[in-house]
Amino acid sequence: MDITEVILHQHAEQRRMFAMLDEVDRLDTATLQPLWRRLEILLETHAAAEEKFLYPLLPKVGAGHADADAADEEVQDAVKDHNEIRAAIGKVGRHQVGSTAWWDAVTETRVANSDHMAEEERQDLADFRRHTDLQTRHEIAVEFVRFESEKAAEGVPPTDKDPDEYVEERTWTGAKAKGSPHRGPHDVGGFQRTYLGP
Repeated sequence: MDITEVILHQHAEQRRMFAMLDEVDRLDTATLQPLWRRLEILLETHAAAEEKFLYPLLPKVGAGHADADAADEEVQDAVKDHNEIRAAIGKVGRHQVGSTAWWDAVTETRVANSDHMAEEERQDLADFRRHTDLQTRHEIAVEFVRFESEKAAEGVPPTDKDPDEYVEERTWTGAKAKGSPHRGPHDVGGFQRTYLGP
């Protein structure tokens, strides 16, 4: 199991579920409601797991890839994207299922998510594959899917994060200098990772 492959598979599942919404009658709220809720939980838990397990390590091992000049930049952009996706998801919940406004918010979520996935695939994931060994990627994947499975029934509370503060708190020199609180160190693939919470 490789964390980059796990994320790619989940990206495909997100695309598939948006496509499933396309195939449902626009007024079939009995189907749209649970289908959207399932997708919403997937989007929220996926983002939370990335922020908890993948992004904290990327600034330590990455170098920037494709159109990203540095790993910090990749992570800042990704966190900002997650905030935009959460905001769009929030708009969906404020409208009646199946209404024009509801569909507009679903489309906004889809566009934000599609842009994010494309950027993450050519930057963050490629960068991570190039600079970590398979054992590291496997161990992170195990933690990632365990977290998602634990949260899958109810999802996770949508919580925005400041991209700059997120990176500053999770870069190794910054976290060490600040003496940030943590749940405990974890050694994975030769790197000590400090979890600072969701």
